[in-house]
Amino acid sequence: MATETTAENGSGLLELPAELADSETAVDEALRMLEALERSSAEDAPVEEPTQEAGPSETRAVAEVPSVPSYDLIAVDLDGTLIRSDRRLNKRDIKAIHDATAAGVRVVICTARPPRTVREIYRVLGLNTLMVNYNGAMIRQPATSENLLHLPLPGELVREVVEVAREDEPDLIVNIEVQDKWYTDRFDPELTTATAATHPPDVVGPLDEVYGQPVTKLMLLAEPERLGPVRAKVARQFRNRVTVVMSDEHMAQVVNPAVDKGFALAWVAGCYRVTPDRVMAIGDAPNDAGMLRWAGLGVAVDNAWREAMDAADVMVPSNDESGVAAAIRRYALGE
Repeated sequence: MATETTAENGSGLLELPAELADSETAVDEALRMLEALERSSAEDAPVEEPTQEAGPSETRAVAEVPSVPSYDLIAVDLDGTLIRSDRRLNKRDIKAIHDATAAGVRVVICTARPPRTVREIYRVLGLNTLMVNYNGAMIRQPATSENLLHLPLPGELVREVVEVAREDEPDLIVNIEVQDKWYTDRFDPELTTATAATHPPDVVGPLDEVYGQPVTKLMLLAEPERLGPVRAKVARQFRNRVTVVMSDEHMAQVVNPAVDKGFALAWVAGCYRVTPDRVMAIGDAPNDAGMLRWAGLGVAVDNAWREAMDAADVMVPSNDESGVAAAIRRYALGE
């Protein structure tokens, strides 16, 4: 990463960056909203069965679980962690999440994806918890589609980054996300994101107008051997002004330097009044390392990048072998 964005205090809680000091009041406001939402939906929110696209369907049966689970909050990454290599959900993972929520554990998704590609997954999993998108650049209440926290980059700074990145690689693909909308000046089906599998770009055309507004996330895409030097150049030249994170070898994600899944998870845990020792996080990629380190138990799946493995406390089977289910049942439910 280009910068370190969070710091631990003596209690193990992440301190807010100075520019986010006002977000403490946002935590209190989010908590009030959550309590009201949960009271209104606790009895009548149905758990939907998985769709064909999400994975094999099954009849949900609540397993016998300990009366007091080991963790109160579980953060789960999507691509490479919960989602299999074939881009489907495993029915064992779905059932484990259902059983955890039935036992009183809050499960939240912490992903690099935008909200529009996570809504159906929340529906399948039966979740109404906060949603962490764009690596933590946005925290949203999915029931109302309201942003509780948004940490964008200035549009003019994004213009500078794109210009520098394209000095050496003029054919570099540039994707820009602004408040759950995707802008690009060129679409290449050979260089895409997980979002492109289900959602096309909202706008394909010149990016000048996009630079006139705050940008949630910038993505630079190229073949790995071409992208490596560009990523290093951007991280070096814009040090302390942006953070560059990786979750795919062909894509560099550029975000506000305050953005980190560790900070986002700490923010969400604060909303739910959960301390780090009662939080478990499961991930696979470098952009998951922050939350794996912050959580009381960091879990990496067997297919994880080295950075995620080094940040984790324990390992579980891969995303193709129901690693999420293994983690939940062993460490949260004590089965």
